[in-house]
Amino acid sequence: MSKGGDKRPIVIRRKKVVHAHHGGAWKIALADFMTALMALFLVMWILSVSDEETRRSVAEYFSTPLITAVTGGERSGSTRVIPGGGPDPAHIDGERARVDVLQHSRPSAQERRFFNDLQERIERAIEQDPELRQLRSQMRFDLTREGLRIQLLDTAQRPMFELGSDQVAPYMRNLLRTMAPLLNELPNDLSISGHTDGVPFAGGYRGYSNWELSNDRANASRRELVAGGLDPDQLLRVSGFADRAMLPDTMPTDPINRRIELVVLLPEIAEAIRNPGVMEPDSPLPDDDASEEALPQRMEQGDDNE
Repeated sequence: MSKGGDKRPIVIRRKKVVHAHHGGAWKIALADFMTALMALFLVMWILSVSDEETRRSVAEYFSTPLITAVTGGERSGSTRVIPGGGPDPAHIDGERARVDVLQHSRPSAQERRFFNDLQERIERAIEQDPELRQLRSQMRFDLTREGLRIQLLDTAQRPMFELGSDQVAPYMRNLLRTMAPLLNELPNDLSISGHTDGVPFAGGYRGYSNWELSNDRANASRRELVAGGLDPDQLLRVSGFADRAMLPDTMPTDPINRRIELVVLLPEIAEAIRNPGVMEPDSPLPDDDASEEALPQRMEQGDDNE
């Protein structure tokens, strides 16, 4: 035991707690979030008070390709990531990209607006005529890869043509002649096609058949449009499809398959129709010698299968 006079001092050690400063990173994140939220509410408010024309203009602005916005023109340069061959890969005419125009074609925002305006004018003109107003249910408007398609459909109660004939019904004539000056308001070319149902003629395909009937009806529609004031130079294609292009989810004998289709063509589609693509001069053709050697082999295989 230690003596009373030999006392050791008691040392109390206290741990000093230092409150570290966490910085202001959270303030920046909160400020960014509030700014984005305010911008979202501002955009929603602008859309709620804007009219249809303003909303279309905004949509067209954001859908304009960057290359078009920079150069100030309509496709003044190539918009493809990998340019094709040609004298100038930076421009569209230097690309070998017209192999499948239909697959890659789609209306631009401006073209959609023009097509929508045309549809609205046609619908207003029909609504103002008591006789044509009854035909509105027999009309269909839709955008396809070729352009604005206007389908004029038959019904059992109100056919567009005399049965088995290209004689235009009076209300069909009135409808076509009403649409003609409205179609002139766009410079786009026009395609007309006739379609029939699957009921064959008595003579089959050896005599007058659905092929002739569909062509004759398309041509009769062309004459009515021209008589109504359509510019004949806008007509690019008049054709008949017989019963080879039925509407989806319909029976071959359904009356609505008897129809006339008017397509306001996109410019690139019209150009492809005028100048169909051909094989490149340096494209390899099938080897005649190889084909001749392969023919006996195929014949031998066919004999073995018999």
